[in-house]
Parts: sequence; C-alpha cells; structure tokens
Amino acid sequence: MIKVSDKETGQFLGEITNEDLKYLIDQLEEEFEGDNDYYINKNTLDVFEEKGIDQELLSFLRRSLGDRDEMEIVWSESS
Repeated sequence: MIKVSDKETGQFLGEITNEDLKYLIDQLEEEFEGDNDYYINKNTLDVFEEKGIDQELLSFLRRSLGDRDEMEIVWSESS
C-alpha cells in the first residue's frame, strides 16, 4: 500500500494501491525522476473521471481535495 498525505499540512489522507499509484504516475507530470508529489485540482479529477479512473481512487482524491480547488499530495511506500 501507498501512504498519501497533504504536502502543505503533512496530514495523512489515506492509502492507495500500487495500481492506483501507477495510474497517477502515468497521468500526472513528474518534475524529475523519483518525484513523489503531485498537484491535483477539480478539473484534473473531472478529466480522470472521463478517462475511466477507478471509482475508489476518484472518490479518495475528491475526498482529499474537499472544498479546495487545488492541492499537492505526496506519497510514500508503507513500511
């Protein structure tokens, strides 16, 4: 499992699967190899939905975003 946190606050948001992480890596821009944070916003999540993202991952991301328009999430491997 992969731990996901709010990059700004450090708040733990939950865990996603390795397959979910692979989806995010494939869909989102990495600034450098080994980058472990991603910028998401409402528009990005709408595009993911149109592309057929796993509904559990979409729900997790929407819940994480809450009432904000955008945020950065950071991930790490669970130990």
